[in-house]
Amino acid sequence: MSSEITSLITFGEANFTGFSSMSGNLVAFTLLIALVVLAALEFSFPKRILPVKQLRQSYQTNAGLFIFNSLIISVTLTPLLMVADRYSDRGLLSYAEGPAWKALLSFLLLDLLLYCWHRISHSFDSLWMFHKVHHNDPYLNVSTTFRLHIVELLIITVLKSAYIVLLGVDKTMVLTNETLLTLFVMFHHSNISFRGEKRLGQVIIAPYLHCAHHSTERSEHDTNYGAVFSTWDRLLGTFNEREPAKIGIKNSSPQTVLGLVKFGFTPANPAPAPVYGPDLNLNAMIAEAAYYKAEKRAFKPGNELRDWLEAKRGIIRMVYGDRPGRRPQPFKSYILTVSSIPIIRNGKYHEIIERFYCSAYYPLYRRC
Repeated sequence: MSSEITSLITFGEANFTGFSSMSGNLVAFTLLIALVVLAALEFSFPKRILPVKQLRQSYQTNAGLFIFNSLIISVTLTPLLMVADRYSDRGLLSYAEGPAWKALLSFLLLDLLLYCWHRISHSFDSLWMFHKVHHNDPYLNVSTTFRLHIVELLIITVLKSAYIVLLGVDKTMVLTNETLLTLFVMFHHSNISFRGEKRLGQVIIAPYLHCAHHSTERSEHDTNYGAVFSTWDRLLGTFNEREPAKIGIKNSSPQTVLGLVKFGFTPANPAPAPVYGPDLNLNAMIAEAAYYKAEKRAFKPGNELRDWLEAKRGIIRMVYGDRPGRRPQPFKSYILTVSSIPIIRNGKYHEIIERFYCSAYYPLYRRC
């Protein structure tokens, strides 16, 4: 086994000089070809059938966000190469023998750094605030790779710059590492599935593993943080092979470039927009409010209808605000019907309200 590793390293040293001639144009061309090939595979052999209109919007938004970020920060690779050009002659990698060993160590440590950063960005609300932009694409595809908020991209660039200075990574290794890293990330964001994928997932982050990471459920998306190797997740207890029921984030969120830039500065996901129809259970909300109004008076009879109407006005004001105009009246006839029931007029309506509330919110309601 050791002889095989030695042979591999020797082979790498013999061919490493070939990477030094890799230019930025060649890197861009390589990534563009990879994007086209993976997109073609997604359309030909998709893992999940995605609606064409929404998928087109996803591609447009992600491409627009990539261009927007590039205009602000130039291309992310450029500042990293500038740092490497100045600090590559010093750092911890100067103690490693041979360029291939240095390249291997730099790539492994970069992947570990990104694992740690990714995990931290899920753990702190101040960082998740920006990272959730990447997760809000409900139609996961290869272009989702480039859905990053500009603030998160700046933070990652600073972290990579510190890593370059600390290790003394030269420009050739930076160029090679960033190219390989982007190829792997594009691959595991792809909406594809293939034979042997789970076997491949024992070593690297395959598409089915990263698909679980984009689940709407936090217990699932707080897993599979790796960028390249799945080893870190296995060793540190964040590995997950469950198939997610739904992709994206909960609640409504924007799907445009400027909307995503603004969305990154919101501390939490916005609440769903009011639904004017049967999906909004206003009756349950009114029943809850009326119940607690009556409870404060120990359910003293004689004020049932007044409590209900006051609760109704308060809930309407809370849900729809004080905007003028016609408001939906899905519960008007319900109020009149309920207020005419004898048991409610006799002061015992709280029993009916409690049963109604329990049926709507069980098991969240303590009295149920």
